[in-house]
Amino acid sequence: QGLLKESGGGLVQAGGSLRLSCSANGRTFNTYALGWFRQAPGKGRDFVAAISPGAATIRYADSVKGRFTISRDGPNDALYLQMDDLKPEDTAVYYCAAGSLDGFASGGSSFWGQGTQVTVSS
Repeated sequence: QGLLKESGGGLVQAGGSLRLSCSANGRTFNTYALGWFRQAPGKGRDFVAAISPGAATIRYADSVKGRFTISRDGPNDALYLQMDDLKPEDTAVYYCAAGSLDGFASGGSSFWGQGTQVTVSS
């Protein structure tokens, strides 16, 4: 069983919202930076957002700034991504990740979830 598991994906119309969740299984990730990545059909896995342990530092990809909000609940080892004003180009499989902020910037992660599908219709 995976150590990270995403939920909350689904189908939504353009301009709508979804909230993704990621939970830890079997160990704590409260000392890790956590993040979200996504992979659209035929594309590579791209960085979306990241948050440091304690949430002091938050980073977003330019494509989602002002629309997505990342947050975490340290005591419960939970990660969230609030996605507002969704666009068809946001359609992708979304993955949660645990690692470091510098690692995320390079596209890497120590741990990955299995992904949850987000589909945005026009």
